[in-house]
Amino acid sequence: MSVGSYSLPALPYAYNALEPSISAQIMELHHSKHHQTYVTNLNNALKSYSTASSSNDIPQQIALQQAIKFNGGGHINHSLFWENLAPANSPEAKTDSAPSLVAAIDKTWGSVDSFKATFNKALLGLQGSGWGWLVKDSQGLRIVTTKDQDPVVSGEVPILGVDMWEHAYYLQYLNGKAAYVENIWNVINWKTAEKRYKGSAQDAFSVLKASL
Repeated sequence: MSVGSYSLPALPYAYNALEPSISAQIMELHHSKHHQTYVTNLNNALKSYSTASSSNDIPQQIALQQAIKFNGGGHINHSLFWENLAPANSPEAKTDSAPSLVAAIDKTWGSVDSFKATFNKALLGLQGSGWGWLVKDSQGLRIVTTKDQDPVVSGEVPILGVDMWEHAYYLQYLNGKAAYVENIWNVINWKTAEKRYKGSAQDAFSVLKASL
């Protein structure tokens, strides 16, 4: 039973492109070290799972589920995260790039500012490590949070996500999570968010196929 091997996706911008909102030091460590570790561990877990499956080793297959979920989730989440960031001075970082999404946000929360305030509250309410996501489902837009590296894979479309693990901000913001949450809106890629809003979950996850 052969299994594909994932690779670390290249960033669509330089490590220093998101400064001062996110420092080059954080971006380099976050991408080249943390994300790479998830990719490496995912590939190892999938290889082990393939061996266990070929030998009908059900206990080992079960034992590997958590490693696949955690590291696979880490790879999924970060692959989506990099694409929903953009330099603050780029057209992509302006809400004008997402007219359809902004209209839906206005309908749901009253305004983009109100949406941001609600999203920020959800992010800061996370206990421990996790993610905050704006998702689209059959009912419309929702804000959800996930623990650790659990990905959004229950049919919703992940429109934009914010990493609330300490490695995403601590070297720059220390324990100032609120400042990190406030400043990350300067580098949100609204063009990508618009594309995901108009597309399907399969479209959003196409970035994963590119990393095979």
